[in-house]
Amino acid sequence: MQAAVVVFPGSNCDRDAAVALAEATGRPPYLAWHRDSALPAVDLIVIPGGFAYGDYLRAGAMAARSPVMREVVARAGRGTPILAICNGFQVATEAGLLPGVLMRNADLRFVCRDVHLKVESDKTPFTAHYRPGQVIRIPIAHAEGNYFADAATLAEIEARGQVAFRYCAADGAVTAAANPNGSQHNIAGLFNRARTVLGMMPHPERLADPLLGGSDGKAMFTSLIAALS
Repeated sequence: MQAAVVVFPGSNCDRDAAVALAEATGRPPYLAWHRDSALPAVDLIVIPGGFAYGDYLRAGAMAARSPVMREVVARAGRGTPILAICNGFQVATEAGLLPGVLMRNADLRFVCRDVHLKVESDKTPFTAHYRPGQVIRIPIAHAEGNYFADAATLAEIEARGQVAFRYCAADGAVTAAANPNGSQHNIAGLFNRARTVLGMMPHPERLADPLLGGSDGKAMFTSLIAALS
């Protein structure tokens, strides 16, 4: 499996994503610079976390209009899986790859800590190695992770089973107290309709090796390898 990681000015998790992918696949991913207008043949594209273009205007707004994203959107339209993490999730919504928007956290503070997530589905290339209802621990680090969509969009997302992960307590209870940013319906991760694009605020690449303090994120990368190899 050959992956690509998009790199913007201000990306700071591109190397983390590249290391996790290299460990999982046995080959380094292609690093795509924001000015690139073409990509090689790849099986997966990762839009990593960070502060693309300094998050000027609003998080992800400028990055979504970069040359490389035109190609990413085109590849997504042809079915190439896209994994968009944290700032990447923001970029993906701004680029129209996913519905809704990511707003400032409800308490207007940057939050950086581990959270618990409830896995909603294992019927996707991203989550096949998890179990529905499984509770995993993954770090977050963001100021604009408050997912918002209008009532009709939220109803459609829920009806189509597009929620990938929800913030929850350690026992799996989906509660307001377990929600770190005010995200509607405790949404931490979201699929497109075809389930070929996943945007998520938590960072699976940061807990993909026991040396990092845990490995709950590793199953995402092994799921992708199994689906795409």
